[in-house]
Amino acid sequence: MSDLDAKINQHFSGFVVRKDLVKAVKGNAIVPTYVLEYLLGQYCATDDEASIQTGIETVKDILQKHYVHRSEAGLVQSRIKELGRYKVIDQVSVSLNEKTDSYEAVFENLGIKRVAVDSGTIKAHPKLLVTGVWCIADVQYEFTEDTRVSPWILDTIKPIQIAKVDYEQYREIRSAFTTDEWIDLLIQSIGFEPGAFGRRSKLLQLLRLVPFVERNYNLIELGPKGTGKSHIYSEFSPHGQLISGGEISIPKLFVNNSSGRIGLVGYWDVVAFDEFAGREKTANKALVDIMKNYMANKTFSRGINPMGAEASFSFVGNTDHNVPFMLKNSDLFEALPSQFHDSAFIDRLHAYLPGWEIDVIRGEMFTKGYGFIVDYLAEILRHLRSEDFSNRPDKFFKVSEKISTRDRDAIFKTMSGFLKLLFPDGSQTEAEVEELLRLAMESRKRVKDQLARIDSTYPEVDFYFVGSGDQKRRVTTVEEEEYPQFYNLRPGLFAEGDHAPEVDPGNDRAEETRIPEAAPADGLASRSAPPRLAEGHQVFAENRKGVSYDKLFGPYTDGAKLIVVTDPYIRYFYQIRNLMEFVEMVIRRKSPEDQVRIHLVTGPDDANAHRQGELLDSIATACTATGVDFTWAFDTSGSAHARDIVCDTGWKIVLDRGLDVFQAPVKIDGFSLGDRLQEHRMLKGFYVTYVRVSPEVA
Repeated sequence: MSDLDAKINQHFSGFVVRKDLVKAVKGNAIVPTYVLEYLLGQYCATDDEASIQTGIETVKDILQKHYVHRSEAGLVQSRIKELGRYKVIDQVSVSLNEKTDSYEAVFENLGIKRVAVDSGTIKAHPKLLVTGVWCIADVQYEFTEDTRVSPWILDTIKPIQIAKVDYEQYREIRSAFTTDEWIDLLIQSIGFEPGAFGRRSKLLQLLRLVPFVERNYNLIELGPKGTGKSHIYSEFSPHGQLISGGEISIPKLFVNNSSGRIGLVGYWDVVAFDEFAGREKTANKALVDIMKNYMANKTFSRGINPMGAEASFSFVGNTDHNVPFMLKNSDLFEALPSQFHDSAFIDRLHAYLPGWEIDVIRGEMFTKGYGFIVDYLAEILRHLRSEDFSNRPDKFFKVSEKISTRDRDAIFKTMSGFLKLLFPDGSQTEAEVEELLRLAMESRKRVKDQLARIDSTYPEVDFYFVGSGDQKRRVTTVEEEEYPQFYNLRPGLFAEGDHAPEVDPGNDRAEETRIPEAAPADGLASRSAPPRLAEGHQVFAENRKGVSYDKLFGPYTDGAKLIVVTDPYIRYFYQIRNLMEFVEMVIRRKSPEDQVRIHLVTGPDDANAHRQGELLDSIATACTATGVDFTWAFDTSGSAHARDIVCDTGWKIVLDRGLDVFQAPVKIDGFSLGDRLQEHRMLKGFYVTYVRVSPEVA
């Protein structure tokens, strides 16, 4: 057990479960994760391995005896008839039969209808009238010769969700964890292995949870297939409802005017629309208009009377093209159906989660660690919906007064959601608030910048906030920094064949310099005019792509006879591979007749220094007869903490991460572009500083 798992069990004993157990008990039962974890929480909420194994067998036995497979519905019906009463786990929905003035249930897998339900059950569980709810139910069979009376009777029913949680205890225990530990606990709770994600990627995963803690929050996520966009809404919480196909009627979603019965928004915390994208799809204009009014005002009309609700909306769908294509030719909402590709609808979205930054889900990304039982966490998140943390950033920062009220509300709702998830105890620091505020503002800026493309009446907005010392801190999106040549294009501004002007990405987190374009990788760099080099500082956001050693270092190392790389953490295989790629870059760029020496100063890997040395020696061997002489040495004193590259041409390149600027590769079967081309790898967040020094010092 990891240190984090031990700590989780120490403080949340009885409310956490090992996440890989779901797969162990699921078998061929087609049920949401929260149903299985509800059962696991009853029998496996412990760190004692013997008790876990006993609990697994108990849960398997319960599922085998009481979960109804569609193929075995007839057998279970017979069992109920013969025994007179039997307990089943099934998805149950109820409707009112106006002819008999009685409530009747339908058991989805068991395949029985017209099951008699008393009014008391409906009063206790009104959600049964809206949609199917997973329940543990006792069903009776009493035959009567009156064909108007169904023999099926619902005796008792218990929706699958935890009875009660102690929120104050949850909030107090939060202080026992660091912020990193708490984030990893939440990531494990939704089933993922924290080590497979960078900091920003973890926060993007948690952004998917904000609709569960914020009332009337509107989130959209568009991106490639297979990134788990709908997983949270279908598996994670008994308070969320996923609408497959993205199509739904007004009565189902809002209200049936003939019966007066309220729809999904009145009973669920989150309504998610799966497969929402698709330009060929059509939507009911009346539905779109009601949705726009609800998303803006939290109300809809029942006849002439307005009604209010608190359900959040989440729209998830697949994109048809990559980001640069969309930025050059259309906009980041291009995949939406035409009725929703509407500025009034889009402006009501509080945040746009960039799905292209989420990696495709793979088996190794799922955790074997401990996390909250999902229905326990779901009840905590539901409790948090009644609280408002939106004013907490005011202690440290002031958001630009130039942005609209709608922009401001969107940013503060996203901030409130993040703070509820990460700091329910109010322990956030100024640096942590700034990190979240940047992401919240970026998520709204992504919406607003695309609106300016879609509708010319929307002005460009300067998204920034002010911190201590009245310093203006501008916010940019990752794609704005990665594709500045396309990001600020506007439809109709440029005739065919024209080119957009140079665009400053506007990242003022530090003084910047543009990286010179890399020379062609054909060994002929010296034959072309050398680029103009300048001192400066550049900050790169996590998850950005399009960066390579050629672009970062190439122009500054050209012409050098001696290059000294100081990086104390060239230890793991992928880090040594990065070094090899740096050497390859130098070999490609230099003229064949030139001789260059590259010397590495690094720290020893105490656990595996011998293997580390073998790999570094293999680089030296590989350089034989290339015109590059590679040498290396361990800094055994431990005094080398700096990470920089110094060339005898008078340039020093300082990096806070050294050569380790790319996210660690994930082993997969088959091929990956990121494994072959640096430009297709996601970055870690890092900075690089270019400093001119005298050649003698170098």
